[in-house]
Amino acid sequence: MTYRRWFVVGVVFAVIGALVAAFAIFYGNFSPRGFVQDRYDRASARDIGGAAVAYTSSRRPSQVAEEITDAWKPADRYVDGSGVYLRYDDDSVVILPVAAGSLILLEKLDTAYPRYHSTVGNHWGWGRGNTVRGGGPGSGK
Repeated sequence: MTYRRWFVVGVVFAVIGALVAAFAIFYGNFSPRGFVQDRYDRASARDIGGAAVAYTSSRRPSQVAEEITDAWKPADRYVDGSGVYLRYDDDSVVILPVAAGSLILLEKLDTAYPRYHSTVGNHWGWGRGNTVRGGGPGSGK
């Protein structure tokens, strides 16, 4: 009787594992980076060095930003006439207007922040989840 119980438990875990694997295969990566890679057209000629990986869409930047933020809520978002700037824990997604739609640039936050600081300024918190503390006397030590 004990062997039968363990066999049933083993089968249940195997089925759960198979379902998780199938979900991962059919629904792609589980990150904003993976979402962009799965949804948009790769445009390697528009990469910025080795840091920013380029994708394109025929949709307007506001539409692309809505698609991405509906799937993955950013830690910070900045929008101006030059584009839409999304900050996640480790990555940035910058969506710029081009004649045929949008240019989407994926980049690690440590290289994106210096590149876009003149645009996003203090609108993007630095580091994980806006945990930056001031440096004045008595500030959050």
